[in-house]
Amino acid sequence: MSVQKSADPATDERARPSRRAPLIAAAVAVVAALAVTVAVGLGGGDDKAGGSGNGAVAEVSTEGGSGSDKAATVLDRPFTKPDLVLTDTKGQKFDLRAQTKGKPTLIYFGYTHCPDVCPLTMSNIAIAKKQLPKADQDKLQVVFVTTDPERDTPAELAKWLPAAGDPAFIGLTGDFPAIQAGARSMGIGIDPAKKEKDGSVVSMHGAQVIAFSPTTDQGYVLYGEDTTVDDYAKDLPKLVKGENP
Repeated sequence: MSVQKSADPATDERARPSRRAPLIAAAVAVVAALAVTVAVGLGGGDDKAGGSGNGAVAEVSTEGGSGSDKAATVLDRPFTKPDLVLTDTKGQKFDLRAQTKGKPTLIYFGYTHCPDVCPLTMSNIAIAKKQLPKADQDKLQVVFVTTDPERDTPAELAKWLPAAGDPAFIGLTGDFPAIQAGARSMGIGIDPAKKEKDGSVVSMHGAQVIAFSPTTDQGYVLYGEDTTVDDYAKDLPKLVKGENP
């Protein structure tokens, strides 16, 4: 797990030296190993079972057919899509469940000041998406939920997402407790952004991308931070149909 800081804009420092801190993003060790949780910033070392806050992180188990050489982890106990009503890049309310119902959907929690993992993940998905037939590109929903809503306003997300990924990607912001609860319901730990004495802003979040089926609306496939463009390009045609990669 890599730990990095993002700098406050006033300091004009974009990245800070790495540190390490523990983050458990799922209850099952094999999944935690496959879906390495990245702490982008320094989180509390006492984070247990996916972060602070009330409620327990859902247990994750994998389908036996998923080999360790594959980027995708197929879950035999899929996640329910988070019940989140947030604000999109146009300043409009966005009901995640209702507005992605019946659509192949990738959900990722991150933030725009992330120095590497978040933009790389969005870029990899965007490049792979462009290899799909146009009709499938239009079906696929990629949802980026900020873990730093204080700085990631609708305008900031609207500016960052097209540069980091694709103008069609959906950017969502809102109240941090609701976002944190939504992430935790899928075994993803996030902590509030924290400003240190040197002016740097510390933020921590899990790096998993979770794919939701258009046929069941369940999150049935998980990807870790090391997933490449080729991995996504290979799997997206199946994910669009709700099939196992």
